[in-house]
Amino acid sequence: ILTAHQPQYLPWLGLFHKIALSDEFCFFDIAQYRTKSFNRNQIKTPQGAVFLTVPVLTKGYQEKKFFQMQINNAIDWRKDHFKSLYVNYKKAPFFGRYIQFFDDLYKKDWQNFCDLTEYMLRWFLQDLKIEVAFSKASERNFEGSGSNLVLDMCKKAKAGIYIFGTLGKNYANVSEYEKAGVHPYFQDYSHPQYSQLWGEFLPYMSIADLLFNCGPKSLEVLMRGNITKEELKKLF
Repeated sequence: ILTAHQPQYLPWLGLFHKIALSDEFCFFDIAQYRTKSFNRNQIKTPQGAVFLTVPVLTKGYQEKKFFQMQINNAIDWRKDHFKSLYVNYKKAPFFGRYIQFFDDLYKKDWQNFCDLTEYMLRWFLQDLKIEVAFSKASERNFEGSGSNLVLDMCKKAKAGIYIFGTLGKNYANVSEYEKAGVHPYFQDYSHPQYSQLWGEFLPYMSIADLLFNCGPKSLEVLMRGNITKEELKKLF
């Protein structure tokens, strides 16, 4: 069971569900970079949801892959992001369990966007106890574009099932996958509710919101009401 995703800053819960269903996760750093989608995510504040955005150097981004994107450190984003997490989650039940990771993280001199997001993702997976083989597309030799590129990845990884996100239905050539012996599965993530700070529950926050609020039960919470790996295997 294989899945993949572009490098994402402070991912939402659905990505971790997708990875938890998989045997292998491919860090898809060869995709073309897109602005205002993968370099930011939301945290919850007393004023509602607020985006934390990593500034990147976007000159010529239309011709660049994710692994080529550099961070714009002329902006003091690390100090701002740490302060935002500290101020808005210091009253959360598991603040003390996670704040040191973020303190250490934002003291590092990050230059490359993928280096930052890979480091964070690996740490989150370890903390959540999601065991998965982790590969990087930039270290493989995948060929093609769009749906064919993903299919080539499946073939070379010898995947029997590939997990798409919900939007995969818009571009996946299902018949080609089935012809190649790969079963496409389109994730339909049901967002769980959990205890949050600052009033009414807001879905689609970063994984940081779940961790600060739910701690060691975070994996159990994000899997709640959703298909499990064992159930996915039975579908095919």
